[in-house]
Amino acid sequence: MGARSSQSRGPGLNETDGHLLEYFRNNFGAGGGGNSGPTVAPLGLTATGGVISDYTSGSDVYRAHIFTSSGTFDVDGLGTLPAAVDYLVIAGGGGGGYGENAYAGGGGAGGYRSSVSGESSGGGGSAETALTVSAGPTSYTVSIGAGGVRGSSSTSVSGNGINSFISGPDITTVTSTGGGAGANYPPSPSVGNPGGSGGGGSENRVSGTGTANQGYNGGGSTSNGPDVGPRGSGGGGAGGIGGTGESGNPARGGHGGAGLRTGIAGQYYPIGTPGPGSTTGGWLAGGGAGGGNSTPGMGGGAGGPYAGGGNGAQYPNVTAATSGTYATGGGGGGAVAPPGTTQFNTGGSGGSGIVVVRYKIAEITATAKATGGAISFHGGKTIHTFTSSGAFTAPSPLNPTPLSVEYFMVGSGGAGGAADGGGGGGAGGIRTNIGSIIPGAATGSSMALTAGTGYPVSIGAGGARGPRQKTPGSQGGDGGDVVFNSITAGGGGGGGSSAPNPSVGTAGLATGGSGGGGGSAGPYPGNSNAGGAGNGHGYAGGASNTTGNWQGGGGGGAGEVGNTDGAGYGGDGLQLPSTYRSPLSTIGGPGPGSSYGWFGGGGGGGAPDPSPNTSIPQGGVGGGGNGECGAPGDTPNLILAQSGSENTGGGGGGKDHYQDDVPVAGNGGSGIVLIAYPS
Repeated sequence: MGARSSQSRGPGLNETDGHLLEYFRNNFGAGGGGNSGPTVAPLGLTATGGVISDYTSGSDVYRAHIFTSSGTFDVDGLGTLPAAVDYLVIAGGGGGGYGENAYAGGGGAGGYRSSVSGESSGGGGSAETALTVSAGPTSYTVSIGAGGVRGSSSTSVSGNGINSFISGPDITTVTSTGGGAGANYPPSPSVGNPGGSGGGGSENRVSGTGTANQGYNGGGSTSNGPDVGPRGSGGGGAGGIGGTGESGNPARGGHGGAGLRTGIAGQYYPIGTPGPGSTTGGWLAGGGAGGGNSTPGMGGGAGGPYAGGGNGAQYPNVTAATSGTYATGGGGGGAVAPPGTTQFNTGGSGGSGIVVVRYKIAEITATAKATGGAISFHGGKTIHTFTSSGAFTAPSPLNPTPLSVEYFMVGSGGAGGAADGGGGGGAGGIRTNIGSIIPGAATGSSMALTAGTGYPVSIGAGGARGPRQKTPGSQGGDGGDVVFNSITAGGGGGGGSSAPNPSVGTAGLATGGSGGGGGSAGPYPGNSNAGGAGNGHGYAGGASNTTGNWQGGGGGGAGEVGNTDGAGYGGDGLQLPSTYRSPLSTIGGPGPGSSYGWFGGGGGGGAPDPSPNTSIPQGGVGGGGNGECGAPGDTPNLILAQSGSENTGGGGGGKDHYQDDVPVAGNGGSGIVLIAYPS
């Protein structure tokens, strides 16, 4: 949700804008030591919501608000510049198809709508019209569509992505259509679904159509004819038609349709994925590739792994289909099953969508001292926020001396365990050189970075939730590490399961995550399974309940241990240091009272039976997902396990007892890196 600033303000100016403009005046105005002329500073509108990215384009200064999860864009005042707000709205990508002794189609990219000149999709020509907002206070709803489900069986087929939109009381709603699902085989006949971009056809089946001005058709024919691909065809992308599956043996699945590159969030592209050659990020809405039987089934988007499209499965050197990338709208890859096996017949899920809005806030010639991530200004500091992997570079012409930086890093959260009272996932570990964040633990060393050198930022994925089956391996997966310049914030440990019994929550990774909660010991009073240990930058997970009521332990948080022998609450996380707490940015989870910017909450454990919905096992403050709550027969009132919130390092919630036919555990939330230095 958009967090409104409580600071007093004059007409069109709040305290954070004051810091930004003061920075520009001091560094680039007359006598300020800058390398350009005096600042001309008419003021743009003031607004809150999402992750803030401030950047320059020529003499114009823009502020972008990046939404990778649903929230609000809140306008408080217009200022003296035009009230035009550009937008990029991308829906969730379609899921890749299921294949059984056949080749499935790739999912189509989520619909791509933009008001930025030169960034229109679907061959639609000119850009759409920017939004004109009111003086406020006015709240605009931003909804981010999830990616379509992957096809996993002949009865659980792939699904379209979910629409994304921005709406408000004084604007026409802008809606992007979810990407079309890739065709499954069987059931037969199965064709690619229509969507923002069309899903690819399965073996000898037609592809889906895209939506005008949002995306392209899937590969091959959209009606029966000689050009229907013998192998799985690729889903369409925002920038091109998907590829047609090849004939013969071996033969590749069709590539995913090309995506598009956007500059709406800044000239250094802090969103999207890297593109062809050495180009940096900003590529979005690529189609998923179809399944094939060569090496490999071609990657999604632009004929390679660009723009977020998933790879298609391939054999004989069998590799599974991959999912569309988070917050790109990429389509999922199509599956393929070799004759006589079903081991790799599951498609990839679609990638979730993204919404970005931007507006001009000033007319000056400021330049940050470094590049990488989303750049904002607060409290006399320049802040770079990385919600996905990238690089932080201090350009030598602008900064010839080493740049001393502060950092705040959160590892990705572990997933919840499945099957009969799964433990909650542990939160990612927190590393920072701003004070002692974890009591008794050493902080990272101070960091001086050499000018002109690129320092990679790697953000691992959140842990994958345990499968619903009561089998070995239904524990939640560990979260991925987050790394910056040799400093590692470890991923959280996955939650334990009761299958096999006994099972314990796995420990946080050795580099510093929080431990996962223990899986339940079943209906055996006095028995309990231990939680995983924290490792220096996070706390241990809680043990499962000893009363025999199937309660899984809570995942450890970055700030406290997971709940043991009780309600299965996840351990709480920690609040972002004040350096990074701009009231305009809504990163992190909500905290006590009206506070914000919390990270590293553990996931709640699966709830007990037979007392459903009486005490929901809450995830820890800082993005931890709630555990599932409900007993047999309670499906109408069932509280499903939640995933950890993205870019908080929150642990996923554990799964409940008996409800194997519908719900599953929660995935871990991805981590984040923030880097700051004096403006």
